[in-house]
Amino acid sequence: MEDLTSRTRRFALDVVRYYSQLPKNTEFQVLGKQFIRSGTSVGAHYREACRARSVSEFTAKIEGGLQELEETRYWLELMDALLEERDGTRSIPTAKLLQEATELSAILTACAKNAKARKRLKDEG
Repeated sequence: MEDLTSRTRRFALDVVRYYSQLPKNTEFQVLGKQFIRSGTSVGAHYREACRARSVSEFTAKIEGGLQELEETRYWLELMDALLEERDGTRSIPTAKLLQEATELSAILTACAKNAKARKRLKDEG
């Protein structure tokens, strides 16, 4: 099974590859730059979380990664809609990236919930 560090790195690379396939007109480049910023920062947030000095810091970094994933999905959905509007079809496949963003969101959500639960148990005990 692929570890989360590798998986978020692969996701970032897939985001970069998707961006490179976009049409070179203004609307796609503006949206694409937002997309690439948010999509590549997910792994950075996760790596920062792995170096956290406290559960609170860990949770904050993980939740930052979740926010970036949601933003990435937003930009991807917008670009997908524009591609369909322009071409009458989705000329660049987005389903794989959307699926991976959804799965990463579920994993990071579980990480944050587990960390909060452990902290709560530690504080009570």
